[in-house]
Amino acid sequence: MFEVREKPQMVERALLVRLSFNRRDQDEDISLLEELNELVTTLGVGVVDMNLAHSRSMHKKYLCGTGKAAEIVELAHAHECDCIVFDNQLAPSQQREWEELSQICVIDREEVILDIFAQRAQTKEARLQVDLARMQYALPRMARMWGHLDREGGGGSGGGGASRGMGEQQIEVDRRLARKRIDRTKRELEAVRTQRATRRKDREKNDTAHAAIVGYTNAGKSTLINRLSGADIFAKDMLFATLDTTTRSIELPDAQTLLLTDTVGFVRNLPHRLVEAFKATLEEAVLADFLIHVLDASDPRAIEFFETTMHVLGELGASDKPMLTVLNKVDALEDSGVLASLEDRFPNTICISAKRNVGIDKLLHKCTSMLGDRVRRASYRIPQSRGDLSALIHNECKVLHTDYEGNDILITAIVPKAVEGRLESFRI
Repeated sequence: MFEVREKPQMVERALLVRLSFNRRDQDEDISLLEELNELVTTLGVGVVDMNLAHSRSMHKKYLCGTGKAAEIVELAHAHECDCIVFDNQLAPSQQREWEELSQICVIDREEVILDIFAQRAQTKEARLQVDLARMQYALPRMARMWGHLDREGGGGSGGGGASRGMGEQQIEVDRRLARKRIDRTKRELEAVRTQRATRRKDREKNDTAHAAIVGYTNAGKSTLINRLSGADIFAKDMLFATLDTTTRSIELPDAQTLLLTDTVGFVRNLPHRLVEAFKATLEEAVLADFLIHVLDASDPRAIEFFETTMHVLGELGASDKPMLTVLNKVDALEDSGVLASLEDRFPNTICISAKRNVGIDKLLHKCTSMLGDRVRRASYRIPQSRGDLSALIHNECKVLHTDYEGNDILITAIVPKAVEGRLESFRI
């Protein structure tokens, strides 16, 4: 009842438009328009044309002047489009004005991303987060979605008026119910956060190292975690293939256990309400010991994508986390100079191809060095009479090898710093 309209099922021919207000930003505007093309294509909608329209200043009614608006509508009609998709963010009133002028469906970048998220969400948590963002987006736009909103009901009993007060319009009833549903979804999400916090406490109790894989959408994060862990997380060459947070356990070269969490990909101009809604998921990045930032080295916009991801991490309060930058898809690079330039730009970098299994061993060793201050490998000679120390090692450490010599137990283990001092006098 309060959903954004299901446009992917009804839209076949779309005109993509970006309104530019500074010609010096033309390269960036074209790049964003091309990305919008990828987003819309991901929905299965046919794109018939892309139009970068310049306007000297912003206007309240159409965002651009009436003359430029008429040109855009004329172009849409010439292509027999059933939808105009704006890369710019449109206010609810501007969206209504464009639909009245064109008499066809008009949406913006945020609504496209919301529709993609709605299609991809699989778990209850992801669906709750998407529902919350969609309802918050739809609430101020409800007047454009309904044809019966001007009906008023009296205070009589029975019929449609039974749910409305004296003179209360249908739109007021719908908005009130929508706000109640938003509040209910927020409460359910809060319960999810509580459950996630409980699981996190269990991990912290075991003192297991944790890394979050972050990066721009379609950079290869899910492919990387599949390669490292042998998991079968859904990974495909498409935008926002992953919406559901997945955590997998791997063993590092020093035998230390590392938990890897795959996170939702970022995108330029990611709607703030989506960042807010997905905080329950993205907070894994805030609480990780370090971040693995995956970049698609084969994409000429890699530096822009890096800055976008850092901006979103900044919103989450995670931009100052220790970070390992991974240049993925190096097998797709034909110009070695591009890779050298990226390596100069990003220190502490590992070059890999998750798909081709190139550089994975080097990445694992780098992860080990990132956690070098957490544990150490050591050998101990424990008298058999000290069963308390033997139990301590088996409970708190990762035992690699055990042998016996006389009345002593020889144990080699990965030992956390918190336990190391209690065993120091028995170290070989």
